[in-house]
Amino acid sequence: MHTTSSIAFGSPSRYIQGPGELYRLPRHSRILGEKVFAVIDEFFFEQLTRELSEIYQKNGIAFTGVPYKGEITKSGIDEKTSMAQEAAASVIIGIGGGKTLDTAKAVASRLRLPLIIVPTSASTDAPTSAMSIIYNDAHEHSDVYYYTKNPDLVLVDSKIIADAPVRFLVSGMGDAIATVFEARATRRTGSPNYINQDSGPYRGTRTASAIAELCYQTILENGRMAKIANEKHVVTEALEAVIEANILMSGLGFENVGCSAAHAVHNGLSACPDGNKALHGEKVAFGVLCQLAAENAPRKTIRRLMKFYLDIGLPLTLEDMGISPGPEKYEIIAADVMQTEWVREPLYVNEEVVKASVITAQEMGKMYKLKYGSM
Repeated sequence: MHTTSSIAFGSPSRYIQGPGELYRLPRHSRILGEKVFAVIDEFFFEQLTRELSEIYQKNGIAFTGVPYKGEITKSGIDEKTSMAQEAAASVIIGIGGGKTLDTAKAVASRLRLPLIIVPTSASTDAPTSAMSIIYNDAHEHSDVYYYTKNPDLVLVDSKIIADAPVRFLVSGMGDAIATVFEARATRRTGSPNYINQDSGPYRGTRTASAIAELCYQTILENGRMAKIANEKHVVTEALEAVIEANILMSGLGFENVGCSAAHAVHNGLSACPDGNKALHGEKVAFGVLCQLAAENAPRKTIRRLMKFYLDIGLPLTLEDMGISPGPEKYEIIAADVMQTEWVREPLYVNEEVVKASVITAQEMGKMYKLKYGSM
């Protein structure tokens, strides 16, 4: 399924990670612009606006902060864009979760301004990417915006990540684990990645595949200890390694190699009436088991992964995600999956193949938990 002979690689211009880095923002943003407009997650808004306003004032840089709440919609982007224009912004900063960051990306793209992304959890690999997931006012997924450039800077304060809920870090590991298995699938099929959608398609590079492999290795080696650090709200080398894997390695990996079956299953699970109790990475993690079942992956690989899931708290069954299994659910999942990235898999696929893989993963998970324990 080779769609092109050309390859492409995209990334943020800079990536900085470490404890306390949030409060060094002025030294980084000054390089990009003297009038800062920050879209800040409502949960952090009052505290961060107060602290950052003081820091920026000391550095002689104009700072405007606005809160973000709810879905990322076109109307919300319009509103924030107008506010940034009124503030005569010269650099946009997004601070918060995925939807806050995606809003900041959209505003920066519309105004053609430099962009700094500051994630407050390591729950997904979206911060480094040049795309936003858009919803409508009815909270339904409606579009994906692809941008011509990645963020100018992704800045991660590892102390903030250490203080975030543990479930977010674990979910991020689930999302990141998928990167290597999807990279292997898309490389075998020659499927396009997500770089320069307006001028592509392009295939992934060997560099991106190598990053995906290192991402997987890093998580398996450090994931258990990183979770302990997060539980105790301390920054350790293991936690730093997993933060880098969840955000940077997985982000560079997925955007530069593309997604396949694991993310397709995530979309299918999300289509179920009870499919939105689990986080993105939790559903992707189960999707990995489905992908490996479809590919008839070595038993050793699957068992190693299931043991890791059980150790850190990733789902092994549909019930673990609050989804009731049954024929109707398998039909919903399969129908939705066939509309998405499963076509990037190096094997014949139809709805029956998808259902078989989900059922197989479900039964494998049940058997493993019965033998070795529950989450």
